[in-house]
Amino acid sequence: MDTGNLQAFIKIAETQSFSMAAEQLYLTQPAVSKRIKQLEEQFGSKLVDRNGKHIHLTQTGQALLPMARQILNNLQHARQQIADLEGNPMGSLKMATSHHIGLHRLPPILRAYNGQYPEVDLDLHFMDSEQACQMIEKNELDMAVVTLPFDSSARLKYVPIWQDHLVISCASEHPLATLPSPTLNDLVKHPAVLPSHGTFTRDAIEKALANVIGDLKINLETNYLETIKMMVSVGLGWSILPTNMLDSGLIRLNMPGFNASRQLGIVLNKNRSRSKATNAMIDLLKTSE
Repeated sequence: MDTGNLQAFIKIAETQSFSMAAEQLYLTQPAVSKRIKQLEEQFGSKLVDRNGKHIHLTQTGQALLPMARQILNNLQHARQQIADLEGNPMGSLKMATSHHIGLHRLPPILRAYNGQYPEVDLDLHFMDSEQACQMIEKNELDMAVVTLPFDSSARLKYVPIWQDHLVISCASEHPLATLPSPTLNDLVKHPAVLPSHGTFTRDAIEKALANVIGDLKINLETNYLETIKMMVSVGLGWSILPTNMLDSGLIRLNMPGFNASRQLGIVLNKNRSRSKATNAMIDLLKTSE
């Protein structure tokens, strides 16, 4: 069986689009259609239904999808083990990170890694920390460098690398900035711009604000801290951000009783064997503590 056919099938299942699958695989759309046809002929069953612009897997396709992923994972694992026998890290490293860590923490580490291990094909994906943890749990990634959850997991291993301190901030012209001694209870009088509910960062913030009297007025929620920083800098609300994001456009509000932080670090699947390429990245990250 041609693994390229399985790759095309998985991409179509993920994107629900022949054109997007073709774009991500660097193929033409007819080439992707041909691969699906070949796969359907091999199994003697229709795998993908097209209804106008809508695409969905048939019952047979849905049954094949997890097995197709496992086949490709097993092949990649076999290639990696063979590559590791050669000595130096090589092969591929499929890794995820959050946008914030990718912008503010990883660049020097990635630069050093590429310089030391040029034979490793670094497959880097940017996504929310919560999604990355789910993909690690499903064994779809080698590792992730993200905000760590508070809750432990039977399948995941967390390796803390950075302690990210969070501070209350606002624009210099915001009403909170004019108060001589602002308190946590003053926050409820003004709209906030916060990370989305259910994110690991929002969990850290809610724990820190557990003693605030009254409900917060949430003006906007988003997963992107850079967007929050911009909204706060133009006066659309106060927020709680990592200290390394503060600049001349924002001021820090020191309030008694407020102490918030989040752990940034590595997430691994406890049941997935680690390649030399993965271990080399882990070692570099640990030296950056």
